[in-house]
Amino acid sequence: MAPAPFPGGAMSSFIRVDVEDRVAVVTIDRPPVNALNSELIQELTRTFEDLARRKDVGAVILTGAGEKAFVAGADIAEMAGKTGLEMRAFSELGGRLGRAIERAPQPVIAAINGYALGGGCEIALACDLRIASERAKLGQPEVNLGIPPGFGGTQRLPRLVGPGWASEMILTGEMIDAATAERIGLVNRVTSPGELLPQAMAIARNIVEKAPRAVALSKAAIHQAMGTTLSAGLSLETEAFGLAGATADKREGMAAFLEKRKPSFMNE
Repeated sequence: MAPAPFPGGAMSSFIRVDVEDRVAVVTIDRPPVNALNSELIQELTRTFEDLARRKDVGAVILTGAGEKAFVAGADIAEMAGKTGLEMRAFSELGGRLGRAIERAPQPVIAAINGYALGGGCEIALACDLRIASERAKLGQPEVNLGIPPGFGGTQRLPRLVGPGWASEMILTGEMIDAATAERIGLVNRVTSPGELLPQAMAIARNIVEKAPRAVALSKAAIHQAMGTTLSAGLSLETEAFGLAGATADKREGMAAFLEKRKPSFMNE
């Protein structure tokens, strides 16, 4: 796949974006372990904000270059010299990235090829689905550095795996392996290293065959469910149902079902 240009600026030397058949593969490439510094976080945020506006992208895969790390964490050398106020600003940068991933209308699949620690685990938590290589290790080791998680780990991890497992991971700072991550619901599935991207691509291609507006509305409703009451979430679902009901894709999808053929959605 050839790199696809983005409107509004050049891509970072730390990020590769390849688009083919409505699937974007975003690869973080900052050797040796893809650690997150301020520049990389900002570039990755802009990448997802740009992707959110693209009508030719229906799903996104996020992964790390190489076999060692998805993202091994935030850049400790950069953080070491920061004041308290500067650390708060750094957390806000990470928070913006997580929100950019969550707010993108396209589902985002984290293909976790190696270490996903600290900020790397937190980026994966902001994605909609997570697939891990058998070699992957996940964790929130920030307490070993004298800080709590700062990119959303204390909030997203308990919502995903429950407060017990989240507390164990965050308060001990210990890593878990891919099999444990699958067992507790932190990742959807575990694959061999060679099957990681093919399986992520298979899921992405399944998604892009669906009605784009229905997918985007479903994603938004799922995220709403994580941060609101059941009553408010059900109201949002009803609104989404009504909005989708007025689309050409709804008419096409139901006509195709009744006519026993594959639907042809507008991909817009």
